[in-house]
Amino acid sequence: MNNRKYSIIVFDLGMVLIPFDYNIALEKLEKIDKGMGVNFLNHYKSNYETHRLFERGNINEDEFLKRAMTVFNGKVDKETFKRIYSEIFSVNQNVADLLPELKKKYTLVLLSNTNSIHKEYGWKNYSFLKYFDKLILSHEVNAVKPEEKIFNKVEKFTGKPPSEHIFIDDVKEYAEAAIKLGWDGVQFTCYENLVIELKKREIL
Repeated sequence: MNNRKYSIIVFDLGMVLIPFDYNIALEKLEKIDKGMGVNFLNHYKSNYETHRLFERGNINEDEFLKRAMTVFNGKVDKETFKRIYSEIFSVNQNVADLLPELKKKYTLVLLSNTNSIHKEYGWKNYSFLKYFDKLILSHEVNAVKPEEKIFNKVEKFTGKPPSEHIFIDDVKEYAEAAIKLGWDGVQFTCYENLVIELKKREIL
């Protein structure tokens, strides 16, 4: 397909390695108090910028919780909310199983728009993380995809030219942002298509 020399494979986390479903959280909130899940969803959507600020690290965990929990009227404590908000993930095991094989030949980097609560309560202990040489997390580097700054953080770590990086993300806009910076990019749709794309590039 091309004559690139790849040395770095950069994976997104959410929906690529760990699918998530906020309905799981909403159902748990509904069981605590009818209407609570719907109220939280509406609040979340109408205050999405709060979520984005938290992912970027522009507001801290305490401030996010203060804003998020205004809809609960004291019926949910912080620890309960953090658990419910984070127990939404599962693992794409077939994608995770590619990592030890890829690790033999490539530097692996995780690049994720995420936050401190999801990290601590949701995915911190997943075993596949050990295959990554570096985790670049939005809330820790004060930048989110598709901002150029977050891709620059990867390049600073790897020390390799843009052309040696390939980025796998379920969001087309984020994969295209990487391509604009000279990386290769693949939009993740499913495991089978990812394998096809990696084989095309002779990575697998």
